[in-house]
Amino acid sequence: MPTLTATDARRDFFEIIKKTRCQHDVFHVQHRQGNVVLMSEEDYEAMIETMQLLSIPNFHSDLLESLNDSKSGNTLSFDDVFGQD
Repeated sequence: MPTLTATDARRDFFEIIKKTRCQHDVFHVQHRQGNVVLMSEEDYEAMIETMQLLSIPNFHSDLLESLNDSKSGNTLSFDDVFGQD
């Protein structure tokens, strides 16, 4: 993660926005009143969604179990799940 001063970030602001949006770069911006991290909204939303999913009890182990079931062919068909003949 590149680190910039607030002055440099202000000078290159439009280029930084372009890099965060198009290349998914994340920037650490230092300022005497406190530091910030600049990232795209899309990456931020994905991070929040991941944190929410991982906060669900047993989510990680259930996900791993389902991936193992899928790899081993231990799955149900669409008709089995939804009862259609």
